[in-house]
Amino acid sequence: MWTSLFSRGALSLAVLSLLSTSASAEVFEKLSAVPKGWRYSSTPKGDTPVDLKIALAQHDVASFEKALLEMSDPDHPSYGNHFTTHDEMKRMLLPTDTTVDAVQAWLKSAGITDVKQDADWINIRATVDQANALLHANFKYYVSDVKNVRRLRTLQYSIPDSVASHVNTIQPTTRFGKITQNGAILHSKPSQIDETTLSAAILAKNSSHCDSVITPTCLKELYNVGDYQPDPHSGSKVAFASYLEEYARYNDLEKFEQNIAPWAKGLNFSVTQFNGGLNDQNSNSDSGEANLDLQYIVGLSANLPVTEFSTGGRGPLIPDLTQPDPNKNSNEPYLEFFQNVLKLDQKDLPQVISTSYGENEQEIPEKYARTVCNLIAQLGSRGVSVLFSSGDSGIGAGCLTNDGTNTTHFPPQFPASCPWVTSVGATYKTNPERAVYFSSGGFSDYWGRPDWQNEAVSSYLETLGDRYEGLYNETGRAFPDVSAQGVDFAVYDKGALGQFSGTSASAPAFSAIVALLNDARLRAGKPTLGFLNPWLYKGGRHGLNDIVHGGSTGCDGKSRFGGKADGGPVVPYASWNATKGWDPVTGLGTPDFGKLVKLALLSKKFLV
Repeated sequence: MWTSLFSRGALSLAVLSLLSTSASAEVFEKLSAVPKGWRYSSTPKGDTPVDLKIALAQHDVASFEKALLEMSDPDHPSYGNHFTTHDEMKRMLLPTDTTVDAVQAWLKSAGITDVKQDADWINIRATVDQANALLHANFKYYVSDVKNVRRLRTLQYSIPDSVASHVNTIQPTTRFGKITQNGAILHSKPSQIDETTLSAAILAKNSSHCDSVITPTCLKELYNVGDYQPDPHSGSKVAFASYLEEYARYNDLEKFEQNIAPWAKGLNFSVTQFNGGLNDQNSNSDSGEANLDLQYIVGLSANLPVTEFSTGGRGPLIPDLTQPDPNKNSNEPYLEFFQNVLKLDQKDLPQVISTSYGENEQEIPEKYARTVCNLIAQLGSRGVSVLFSSGDSGIGAGCLTNDGTNTTHFPPQFPASCPWVTSVGATYKTNPERAVYFSSGGFSDYWGRPDWQNEAVSSYLETLGDRYEGLYNETGRAFPDVSAQGVDFAVYDKGALGQFSGTSASAPAFSAIVALLNDARLRAGKPTLGFLNPWLYKGGRHGLNDIVHGGSTGCDGKSRFGGKADGGPVVPYASWNATKGWDPVTGLGTPDFGKLVKLALLSKKFLV
């Protein structure tokens, strides 16, 4: 609930004294120059309004994460005890009175009165003069070289030492954002699918028929779904996220159901819009990503309710070799998306969310990335499994750090690297299933390796030895966690049938399997799986097919798929190999639903 910050009463004398005696300030964020693709335009009038969002330091993150791990650990007595409301979940994370008072005093001292608090966020409206004084900033108008879009930004801002520990980040300030759309992690074949091949794959009487084209029938057969029939009234719900002006299309779903997934004929989906997101069925923009997500979630999880979350806006970017121009930035508005989803009532909250987007971790400011990852953890505490595609750059693309040192490095992917995400890599072929060359994986530079994956990852690193020493963070959170087919999916897009490949196909496929597992648990009186990873790395791994063939490639000085030079260094024969146990191409493996559902029902935890 929104509350006026200045209705809380008088500030403590201690806080006011602290602020009045603190003359120093620390630079919180700084750009060395105007980002490429932008230029100075003009200086705004002093009374020009500016809106800012301040993320407050949360009260007890450590205890919250401990509670989340306990409710996600199948061996813990608290397993499945998810928070049932947004307010209950937020109690452990609300900022302290000291934090709120410190920020309140700081804002009041600058004459800013249009202030509203939303849990651990403060939203303010100020004038440019006020914002400049508050942040020791210099807000100006900058214009993009593409489309001539104007933005009010500053190249740096500072926060008083007495306030800095109470603030996580302030947006938007030094973030110039993007203007034009770039491709998502999705690649299509323009050629038509051979009708004989497609017909065989729709029947999937032999797994080899699925080596040239993937259909829901192929996935059901390959992943041992059999004739499992979920109950649409069990309470199990699944959603997928759409960004970058992509919208799933009703007409394409109808054709898919009629021609490829006839058992799902007549099923539809709902759309929830956030942050100005639309549901434009006549858009000329790309829709392949959204259609792929929708069609394979519906095809695999029919008859469970499916929702598309359409989110408008675009996230911040630190340019690197894979996205050197802010105007061609494909960062998604994760912050706005997850903030809105978290506010949904429990009855409207899906227990599985699939997202098929990502970028190099180093492109995302660390404070922003940690804030987003914390929001994903909050969803986990409410019983939601959040799955992301691991990326399509293999071991890496543009393998050079963007911190000014120009160091050769295998770049991890975000949000796949967030430890509260279940990251999904890609496979192809069927007998045997193999790791595909573009499946991203590696080790985070922002997050350390969680305990729940330490044993599995340590075993892999022992086998790897000193190969690639210094090129990756061997103590970082390792990804992906699991994998699924990701090549040559038959998808209807704008009325035409084509083939699509990428880990963006793998994520919705695995997400649909999780939705079926939740259906089985709910019908048995058990809570949903929630944050999956502790369960997966314990008993759940015995329900996965270990992939030991194939591997990823990358760091060859070329962009993925397009093959154009990206200016990055070449690491000869760079590759992660699929091997016994966990590996950074396929994770723990692909799903065997028949085994997974038995393991998921073993828990003695029941709903009360």
